[in-house]
Amino acid sequence: MASHPEVLWAQRSSPSVAEKNVVYLTVNVPDIIESTLKYELAPTKLSFHAKAGNNDKGIIEKEYDLQLEFYEEVVPEESQKKVTSRSFNLILRKKNHKEEFWPRLMKEKTKVPYIKTDFDKWVDEDEQDAKPEKIDDGYGGMDDDFGMGGGMGGMGGMPGMPGMGGMGGMGGMGGMGGMGGLDMEKLMASIGKDKEAAGASGDDGDDDDDEGPPPLEDA
Repeated sequence: MASHPEVLWAQRSSPSVAEKNVVYLTVNVPDIIESTLKYELAPTKLSFHAKAGNNDKGIIEKEYDLQLEFYEEVVPEESQKKVTSRSFNLILRKKNHKEEFWPRLMKEKTKVPYIKTDFDKWVDEDEQDAKPEKIDDGYGGMDDDFGMGGGMGGMGGMPGMPGMGGMGGMGGMGGMGGMGGLDMEKLMASIGKDKEAAGASGDDGDDDDDEGPPPLEDA
């Protein structure tokens, strides 16, 4: 017997911009065997059936089945789908352009345990323009803009700021030149003579400031 897969959903709405009037659906079935995938999308409903599993990973094959009847119509021709190793991802274009969110995904107001809010993609209705889009990688590759239009171009340079050239390398410090023309033997001899002269005078050089002034001479 086929199992119901977990379904996560979020949405955006816009009265004028079709690309922002969408439903995000994630059917959480890892390792879908694509040859078994049967998927049909109509304006009012979705049908999904597939086997999933991977014997090499020790994941037993299982059958999954999903039937959804939407709260309002979507546009199948302008919707997108993508299979990844983790899930089956859909971006459904809402048919009616309006500012209000759908109050729920399903037409019938019943609690379905396997359908849950996708909090990673969800924003409140009044915060749609304030928060940047934060869409999981599973939606990449459908189209450049979540499957609904052109991608963002590269950021241009800031106007008016000329490019700064690279800083050149600092040159090495030149070596100190030798002490040209200086006779070290004569220098050392001169220092020795000065020491001998200081010793002969009997001054130790430390008490000069403590001897006081010389005696006064008679007039």
